[in-house]
Amino acid sequence: MTTGTNNRGKLLIPLFFLIITACGRNILFTDSVTMPDKTWQLSNIPEFSYEVNDTVSKTNVSFTIRTGSDFPFRNIFLFVTAISPDGKSLTDTLEYELADEKGNWYGKGSGDVHELNLPYRSNVFFPLKGPYIFKIQHGMRIGDLKGVYDLGLRIEKLNI
Repeated sequence: MTTGTNNRGKLLIPLFFLIITACGRNILFTDSVTMPDKTWQLSNIPEFSYEVNDTVSKTNVSFTIRTGSDFPFRNIFLFVTAISPDGKSLTDTLEYELADEKGNWYGKGSGDVHELNLPYRSNVFFPLKGPYIFKIQHGMRIGDLKGVYDLGLRIEKLNI
């Protein structure tokens, strides 16, 4: 009996690593911008450029935000402008909940840092080859938004 258990364990470890590495292959783009002094100023509009070569595959686009306990709100508004290679743009106003009514942060974190994935668009494809630009501005009613460590963009290929 012990031999069967050991063999199963030996099979599960490579399977686990195969699953982990396969997940990483679907990430087409990831980048982040660190906010100076952990403060996102209204004039600081992070810009990400993603070069598209595949106009057929579907993707998920999301943001990652890392905040500290001194972030003064439980939500955040974002103004997101996506610009295609032909210069056409689309602007969205988005609201994301970062914490519940009692102040418990969503996402993962330890100590002072809380990280949350913010879905933007899912099951989409980029119809043109070339650079797509994403500009993100916070839409809060204050100019200097304290407690924001960094903001990132992630584009992931779907396996359909």
